[in-house]
Amino acid sequence: MTFSRHRAGLLAALTAAAVLLLVVPLPAGALAVPEPTTPVTGNATHFDALGAPYGGCGLPQAELDAPDFVALNAYDLPGDYSSYPVRPIPASQAAKIGLWNNGLNCGRFVRVTVGDYCTGVNDGAPGQPFCRNGSWTADAYSGATLTMVVADSCGDGNAWCRDDPYHLDLSTASLNRFVRNGTPVGDMNPTHWNNRHVSWSFVPAPDYTGDIRIGFMKGAQRYWPAIAVSHLANGIHGVEYLAGGVWTAATMNSDMGQSYVIGATAAGGTDFQIRVRDAAGALINNGRVYRFALPASCGGTCSAAYTRVDYTTSDGPTPTPTGTPTATPTVTPPVTPTATPTGTPAPVTGCSAAYRVTGSWSGGFQAEVTVRNLGVSAITGWSTALTFAGTQQVASSWSATVSQSGRQVTATNAAYNGSLIPGATTSWGMVVTGDNQPPTVATCAVR
Repeated sequence: MTFSRHRAGLLAALTAAAVLLLVVPLPAGALAVPEPTTPVTGNATHFDALGAPYGGCGLPQAELDAPDFVALNAYDLPGDYSSYPVRPIPASQAAKIGLWNNGLNCGRFVRVTVGDYCTGVNDGAPGQPFCRNGSWTADAYSGATLTMVVADSCGDGNAWCRDDPYHLDLSTASLNRFVRNGTPVGDMNPTHWNNRHVSWSFVPAPDYTGDIRIGFMKGAQRYWPAIAVSHLANGIHGVEYLAGGVWTAATMNSDMGQSYVIGATAAGGTDFQIRVRDAAGALINNGRVYRFALPASCGGTCSAAYTRVDYTTSDGPTPTPTGTPTATPTVTPPVTPTATPTGTPAPVTGCSAAYRVTGSWSGGFQAEVTVRNLGVSAITGWSTALTFAGTQQVASSWSATVSQSGRQVTATNAAYNGSLIPGATTSWGMVVTGDNQPPTVATCAVR
């Protein structure tokens, strides 16, 4: 039996307001599954594409450093096929962290070698052995190799993603590009695949030249300058930005390990200076500083999935900031309020909640709830409620404190997005397991 795992990339940064759950990932030493220092063996499945607009690392597929890419296990949950811990996985649940390592292995390369073929059933069924009713055997494809980049995460509730810590999910298009004796295998997939064994290990980027690439993500703006950094020799473990003459560690954008939310040299400005740390924790290029600005093509907010920017560099002493720091605004600039119909007074206080699906796949979907202050006075807190139509369950969420009781889902504002002036909006999001069915109308209340 041959199985192709079809998934969409986790979409964790889609809102125009673009305020996400910002949690610093755990260091590599906190991994429940130690990072392999020599080749390890696991089962391999395949998937068709990263999804849109991003893969789990925060880059569109067209911007990856290689056409051949893989996903690593997000969780170490052997025998557990129904839990979906909040991501990034907090320190209190460190034992559940898989080799995805909360995004810290994003952008690294792996050298993959094809292993044995399964003559039996290898379908990843929960609680069932791999390659049951058959055996593993070498064949003409064993030993073929390919170097691939980590671009996504595998958090599905099957035996591959949960029971096999060294499982790899490979790009479908890459399978027949594996090379043996100097020649691509050409026809390993589909008839000679059956979710083979593979062995793999981390390696430096092959034939690396040039310098990093920087792009602003969808929704980026001066008050939420989210960037994606790619094309490094050895992955990325951190970004630091210069603000007020001080280098500050940027926060990873959820667990999308190549995306970070930085700050401007002057608060609320559009000029930026960063430096980058690789997977070994070292500043790349001896601490090189990269200077760039929010692109004019973005206008107020970047609407494209990825807007690449040009930059200048300097090496040596810390540069001087380009502006005088001022107070950082505490709310997203409001959109223009909808005009109140003639003869209908605007409420003194009140808010609305608008629900929409931003992405869906087999067995799950992602949704966003936009909250708007409908009143004539500022509010300092809000809560929203909705009721699922079936047995849907919230797997993860951001930009709100979310709880679920049966079908009822309640969300209250985070510390940073409760205050809204009249007409202003903010939003929160969630990844949901289950069928994509519309809930009852979402409601909002001022707290």
